[in-house]
Amino acid sequence: MSIPEVYRSQDSMEPLMPKGGDPHLAELTCEILKASGRLAAHVQAPRVLEALAAIVREMNCYYSNLIEGHKTTPRDIERAMEKDFSKDPTQRDNQLLGLAHIEVEKQMVARLAQGTPDVCSADFICWLHGEFYRHLPDSLHWAKTAAGKRYRIVPGAFRDFMVDVGHHTPPHFDALPAFLARFREFYSGGSLLETDRLVAIASAHHRLAWIHPFGDGNGRVARLHSHALMIRYGIDGRGLWTLSRGLARHRDRYYRFLDEADQRRRNDFDGRGNLSHLGLTAFCTFFLEIMLDQIQFMSGLLELPALRTRVERYFQFEALHITRHREALMRVVRTLVDEGEITRARVQEINGKGATISAEIIREGLADGLFTSPSPKGPLHVAFPDKVRGSYFPQLFLDLPDLSAEADAEPGGDTSPRSGSSRGLSA
Repeated sequence: MSIPEVYRSQDSMEPLMPKGGDPHLAELTCEILKASGRLAAHVQAPRVLEALAAIVREMNCYYSNLIEGHKTTPRDIERAMEKDFSKDPTQRDNQLLGLAHIEVEKQMVARLAQGTPDVCSADFICWLHGEFYRHLPDSLHWAKTAAGKRYRIVPGAFRDFMVDVGHHTPPHFDALPAFLARFREFYSGGSLLETDRLVAIASAHHRLAWIHPFGDGNGRVARLHSHALMIRYGIDGRGLWTLSRGLARHRDRYYRFLDEADQRRRNDFDGRGNLSHLGLTAFCTFFLEIMLDQIQFMSGLLELPALRTRVERYFQFEALHITRHREALMRVVRTLVDEGEITRARVQEINGKGATISAEIIREGLADGLFTSPSPKGPLHVAFPDKVRGSYFPQLFLDLPDLSAEADAEPGGDTSPRSGSSRGLSA
């Protein structure tokens, strides 16, 4: 059977960005840049920033799992990070998926900090996919076609078969290198204006999903890649917000706008490329609105006066299991939320207590996980264990509907309508 040229020609994914001059996209860009700067300014203490960024990584994997139909809880993720896995095979697989996402994101952030890799290159995109699957056991390197046929996912390797994703047929597998070369040429090119970068991130998110380079894992890779671009352009708020939370909260709209941007040009008023200009503009608008909403949400949570108040309320109304030194512990934690790290001697100063009582306060706080220390006599570090997050940071982890019933791929496979196995791979 001959393959239509549209599945081989790089021109078939034009336009690669909405045309300039859209006032709403321009306004959103300005608002996002300002909001990102305000968010980054909220946290100055390095230890606090480090602890909060760790929570955001957990949020990323939690919500990315939800988007793909794999339900975990924040406690499941925390246990996985401590190598404490569920005995239930499905839940264990979901923990492993979350842990893999966290590890790849940490590696990605470190790699970007060390230099400036070409994040739009095929090499970098394949590296994201490869590292994600290399952190998973072999049992999670398999997925199913719609017909139920199992196939192996090769880490970092392009698919070597045709796929259907909903109503969209991605490019022929032989043409994937050419499509990704064009992707790199445009989105890494020096011709992009600084004012167009956020719209370019949104456009690249869709076009990478549209190319669908891998047999599975495309959704996760696209979100990790968008995160990499945000770091590259300095709008990740120093790791203090996550796109995935917003996409998970509006999952149906996310898929609908992706599908609309997949559509062919409707008429002479819909641009001049093969794909719908109106569809891509609508997706970019949705994407930037999600970005702004999530940055503003995290900015509200991290304003220090309000955060201090929530810490105080936790100790006043919820930490009822603490029967001794509760008020003293509250003062220590409140100080750590501001400063990130204090000496053990500061506990005496904060509470006006002697060395013996202060040592008791420190022991109780460490035993309860309210703060940590690198050594028996080392400084105290701020901590945000799972049990306090709902109080300190309300609505950080939303208990969204369980979407796992929609899954029809193997455990570990991406099961969303935008992924490799849910709407039918040709055998």
